[in-house]
Amino acid sequence: MEQKYYRMTIAGCERDLPLCPLNDDMMIAAFVIFGDPELTTACADALLKKAPTYDYLITAEAKGIPLVHEMARLAGNQRYMLARKSPKLYMTGVTEVNVRSITTDHPQKLYLDTADAELMKGKRILIVDDVVSLGDSLHALEELVKAAGGEICGRMTILAEGNAKNRDDLIYLDELPLFDKNGNVLK
Repeated sequence: MEQKYYRMTIAGCERDLPLCPLNDDMMIAAFVIFGDPELTTACADALLKKAPTYDYLITAEAKGIPLVHEMARLAGNQRYMLARKSPKLYMTGVTEVNVRSITTDHPQKLYLDTADAELMKGKRILIVDDVVSLGDSLHALEELVKAAGGEICGRMTILAEGNAKNRDDLIYLDELPLFDKNGNVLK
């Protein structure tokens, strides 16, 4: 089968996103910023222009890492938090939540270091992700922020996929449609 693509302009950068089967009836466009510093920087800058006032940024491992890192760098080398997919030896303790993502085939957990949780307590936390679709990863990050005693001041993503564009609590740069099994945009 010939690879199909969806062409779009994101933060001024034109990209061809490969279409990948999600199930027998639907495809999604794969948006990956890994290895694309031009796109990462453009998206980080565009998101910062729309960002509410915050104290810290948080994202989930792994695709959000380059984005939140670049946002923090552009905002003056600010500290940011990372929800990990597994606890690490250097963590001083962990808070954990369950998450199921549209792009993974099994449930996962996210872990927050206790040291980061202490810093977040009573602070304005801006949740950042690369793509929001069903919002399960976003919800898991919300649970971690709440468990740490942080105050969620906003939710941001580069692309709102499918019905995520209808969320009134989500700040995003562009809409990413879903596709039928033949690669046609679903209305």
